[in-house]
Amino acid sequence: MRLGVLDIGSNTVHLLVMDAHRGARPLPAYSHKEELRLAEHMEDGERLSEAGAERLLKCVEHAVRIAEDKGVEDLMAFATSAVREAANGEEVLERVRAATGVGIEVLSGQDEARLTFLAVRRWFGWSSGRLLVLDIGGGSLEIASGLDEQPDVAVSLPLGAGRLTRGRFTADPPPPAEARELRRHVRAEIARTVAAVTRYGRPDHAVATSKTFRQLARIAGAAPSAEGFGVRRVLRHADLVEWAGRLVTMSARERAALPGVSEGRAPQLPAGAIVADAAMDLLEVDELEVCPWALREGVILRRLDAMPES
Repeated sequence: MRLGVLDIGSNTVHLLVMDAHRGARPLPAYSHKEELRLAEHMEDGERLSEAGAERLLKCVEHAVRIAEDKGVEDLMAFATSAVREAANGEEVLERVRAATGVGIEVLSGQDEARLTFLAVRRWFGWSSGRLLVLDIGGGSLEIASGLDEQPDVAVSLPLGAGRLTRGRFTADPPPPAEARELRRHVRAEIARTVAAVTRYGRPDHAVATSKTFRQLARIAGAAPSAEGFGVRRVLRHADLVEWAGRLVTMSARERAALPGVSEGRAPQLPAGAIVADAAMDLLEVDELEVCPWALREGVILRRLDAMPES
């Protein structure tokens, strides 16, 4: 069947259409993204503004029309940290449901970590042994580790690249004192979780997902996306340390000129690099392999697992 998954994140609304059935790898058929930046539409830091709610509604309506045009039989929609943390998030989602008929599931941070972990496990298989999975979104950092399809530990921290850029930096590029203070803050937050993540043992395979990690890997020398999913892409900590130091001294325009860096993501890449550097350092990871599957694929896999066998 043709499935669609609508991901309402802090930065974008992303519709992914896949052809899938039980026991087979889902195959991507179509992808559509719209810049939304929900987190920038917060009033008093906690309520989604009327303009933001209306923009979200229009994006969902557009995605529904595209899904219908592409022959989607089952559309699953979910929202992450920006909606989850909005005081009026449920009210806004009910408004969207009433207008479009689309029910949007609000995922917890741990749900995000678990579903991303499931997707990574299915992509790399059992031969990878104990997996460590890191994902940096716009609003949060997810960390998961385990031997099975469900991780032994799943952690979500408020260390998303967009959140930190808005809340911690006052200029672009950020003043050195702000960059140092962000580094201190991020490392203190991650350090509190290290024992919980490592208590089950060191990973056999450390993996990264998300646009932030893909962009960091690309500027550090990984193959471009045009070469396809099957190409192995890695991010080495030694390379990341160098780039984390350089990115905070560059303007957003200079970052956007780097290979693989989009104009929309360029402003938050320094904060993302600081988080990635801290996570790799504190978890003692020398190298991360970038996985092409992440949360959206995890949602589809969960849906397929729940389907009755024909």
